[in-house]
Amino acid sequence: MSKAAELANLIGNINAGGGGVNRNVIINGAMNVAQRGTSSTGIGASSGYFTCDRWKITTGNTAGRLTMTQDSSAPSGFANSTKLACTTADTSIAADEITILGQSLEGQNVQAFAKGTSDAKPFVVSFYVKGNASATYVAELYDHDNTRNITQAFSVTTDWARVELTFPADTTGALDDDNAASLTFQIWIHAGSTYSGGTFADNTWGSVTQANRYAGSRTSFFDSTDRTFFLTGVQLEVGQNPTEFEHEPYDVTLKKCNRYTQLLEYPSGHYVAVGFAYEAAHLRAVITYDKKRSTPSGTLSGTTTVFHSGNNSDDATISIAGLGVESARLEAAMTDESTTAGYAAGYWTGGDITTILLDAEL
Repeated sequence: MSKAAELANLIGNINAGGGGVNRNVIINGAMNVAQRGTSSTGIGASSGYFTCDRWKITTGNTAGRLTMTQDSSAPSGFANSTKLACTTADTSIAADEITILGQSLEGQNVQAFAKGTSDAKPFVVSFYVKGNASATYVAELYDHDNTRNITQAFSVTTDWARVELTFPADTTGALDDDNAASLTFQIWIHAGSTYSGGTFADNTWGSVTQANRYAGSRTSFFDSTDRTFFLTGVQLEVGQNPTEFEHEPYDVTLKKCNRYTQLLEYPSGHYVAVGFAYEAAHLRAVITYDKKRSTPSGTLSGTTTVFHSGNNSDDATISIAGLGVESARLEAAMTDESTTAGYAAGYWTGGDITTILLDAEL
């Protein structure tokens, strides 16, 4: 895209109520942050977040399986992509099968689209894709608050290509101004007749009709173990025209991701937290973290040694409790030793890295 064309698109979007800095409502669209890990295998039995932050695989009732990785293959100007690789094919597709890759957005983060009002703004989506062979998939905007959606099909080839899709404004169904999922951008890559047996309503907002969501001659990602799909540079903005992807510093993206998922890492030989003896055999310490969207779940792994009153206590069951949006407690229930209530205590990493994964995803 020439600089003149880019400027014209940006001006057009500004006139439509968008444009400027922070125009991209998608988080981690360049697939740079992957706090859960860079590879996950055997995906297909259940939905979830597996590699790149904020990107969820929604799946159901398929025998197909895939590996999801943060991959270094990317178009010029990008360093990472999300790669899906089919590892188990499923060519006998049951009616209720489904596989989708997408990201859900808080209602309070998409108010600029003015959806459901007379001043509603258009949506423009752009992203880079490639695969092992030609394919046709479907991009969807799904309004959770009003059960409305809009879809467009797009093509994939063996070369990186930028897909640019403009969705019209929707004057029906306002999005809630809260921290729950209001709008989801997602890409359909596999579905049975429950979702593909109807008539494709191309680029038209309306009440959700399940049979129309993947209707038409669409590719099944699970048609062969050769099948791959790469995605990066995802941008969703207010406007009539796609603009260049809004790159941002890694620490800015990480901070945004931490609202939903945060990995706390404590290298071997470092203090995790300092606290006190709540009771003679019960220690407590407080950890703090970036403010979460909602109360997170917490998963602690690795080896942590408890120190109290100058003595070690290796025989303690440590857990995370009292989770709040900005802090939690580390509890240590000692079984062989005890100390005095009110005495100082510390948690020290053992022979490996101790991690705490906090999850407040949509």
